[in-house]
Amino acid sequence: MDSITQAALGAAIGEATLGRYIGRKGMLLGAAVATIPDLDIVFYLFYDKFEMLSIHRGFSHSIVFSIIGSILVSAILNRVGFTKKIPFNRLWLFSWLALFTHIILDAFTAYGTQLFLPFSDCRFGLDSINVVDPVYTISLLLGLLGSILFKKKKFNTIGMIVSTGYLIGTLAVKGIIDDRLEKDLADQQIEYNDFLTMPVGSASLNWFGLAKDDENLYLKKYSLYKENDIDFHSFKINDRYLNKLSSEQKEEMIWFAKGFYTVEMEDDTILIYNLQVDMRGVVKNDSIYAPTKGYFKFLPIEGGGYEFTTGSQ
Repeated sequence: MDSITQAALGAAIGEATLGRYIGRKGMLLGAAVATIPDLDIVFYLFYDKFEMLSIHRGFSHSIVFSIIGSILVSAILNRVGFTKKIPFNRLWLFSWLALFTHIILDAFTAYGTQLFLPFSDCRFGLDSINVVDPVYTISLLLGLLGSILFKKKKFNTIGMIVSTGYLIGTLAVKGIIDDRLEKDLADQQIEYNDFLTMPVGSASLNWFGLAKDDENLYLKKYSLYKENDIDFHSFKINDRYLNKLSSEQKEEMIWFAKGFYTVEMEDDTILIYNLQVDMRGVVKNDSIYAPTKGYFKFLPIEGGGYEFTTGSQ
């Protein structure tokens, strides 16, 4: 999720767990601790964009990190300033919740997290909420605002209940879209190996459904409030173009897309449309027919091989 949402969730946790000890300072502390996992962006100073594909939302977004990080944070808070007199078990609970909920919230998005590092680099994602969703964020912010203005923790509690209920509700909506997608694939007699649904925009009202076989990817937009398209858009996956890349580049692209991608050649440049992390709708004009606007680009370099970069239609 976006940084504002993660800070709001951390602030709500800080108010709920530390408010009785340090008042509104708990909100500020919660917002600060909850942003720690996203500090992995500092590694952009030391690694290139290709390497950062596996580093961002990597170990800092794992369950193991939430445990180790919470011990370190609570140990520091137990020795510093206004939190020194708070019981250590309370500081640990606060720290762990602030870190763990950040990780779990990100796991609800399509981008996903490497939740089980260092034991597995599987990119775990529930694909039920957009990276930016004002409905979830505003629920938390209103609860915090009510708690500040009226000096009653119940408003913060209500905000957390409403936002959590909404988050769980997105899974129910996803189940509905999954059923629709499977029915439509059966009605159009499309055989497939795997399928994926993910929301676009806020409030989980609009979704995309994808299915793929060995050679083709099928895409269709769904809406909860208006008539849906009848037919699927079809795209060739073109796996053969990936063979031009190094084995490391090829494996990284397939891993990062969780298998949902298409590949095109533009002169000597390889374009990879990753449907797992970029879903903005079909691009269709006289010269371009693509499943989404964003892509990863591999430019040929002198002496052989390809250089990684990104682009957008």
